Amino acid sequence: MTKLETDWKHDIIPDFDVLKWKQENQARILHETEGMTREQIRERQRQAEERFDKRRAELTAENQR
Repeated sequence: MTKLETDWKHDIIPDFDVLKWKQENQARILHETEGMTREQIRERQRQAEERFDKRRAELTAENQR
């Protein structure tokens, strides 16, 4: 069993299987992007990055309080 160390607090998440998580997400993304053009996949990725950046900024602001 592998463990994941979180970036912001350096806590270990017990019993978290990183490889299983990665494989499941890769399979989900492959299924969701099946039949998409390269441009559609790039736009999907851009939107995901925007959501990630927004959430990271929210968490950073919360941690600074």
